[in-house]
Amino acid sequence: QVQLVESGGGAVQAGESLRLSCAASGRPLNAYSWGWFRQTPGKEREGVSCINANSRATTNYADSVKGRFTISRNNANNTVYLVMNSLKDDDTAAYYCAANVECVPYPDTWSNPDMSWGQGTQVTVSS
Repeated sequence: QVQLVESGGGAVQAGESLRLSCAASGRPLNAYSWGWFRQTPGKEREGVSCINANSRATTNYADSVKGRFTISRNNANNTVYLVMNSLKDDDTAAYYCAANVECVPYPDTWSNPDMSWGQGTQVTVSS
């Protein structure tokens, strides 16, 4: 079983940047494909970005964040990152890291019942 701990959330102004981190333990990073999801109150959790376990580390992004967000992974320190640039008010949400996602081209679903989740980190963007 893999354990995930997210960090890096906070309150920023529109146009600023944040880097979220997801520290994984219990399994090596390249054992899984990884994803970042987000959720606001009253809405379903939505996929933001994912990165495959393959050697090419192929990535996929939701249309709403393409060109602004970048997902990456560092196998040496077992951490997955999400760099978020040009943040907008609509990016305000709780962000969750997930292991064992189905990282397929958006908008096909990335979720599956065997995923593991972190506890989430809050991102608040104000203008």
